[in-house]
Amino acid sequence: MIDDDGTADLYSGFWPFIKRFLLLFLPLWVLLIALSAGIHVIISAILAGLSVSLVAVFEKKKMQTEMENQAER
Repeated sequence: MIDDDGTADLYSGFWPFIKRFLLLFLPLWVLLIALSAGIHVIISAILAGLSVSLVAVFEKKKMQTEMENQAER
């Protein structure tokens, strides 16, 4: 599979693997932390679902900074 969107260059090419790992385990970790903190199950599930979007937001911000750094060169 050819990836032309530039995300493969983030973190020296490890970002696609890190992203897949985070998309799988970040919601699980957030859910377990929220449940152990005594937060209601439904609210914990909502927080876990919202944590997935953090990965996309981080990726977008990182790509913007990479583009700005390349434009300055």
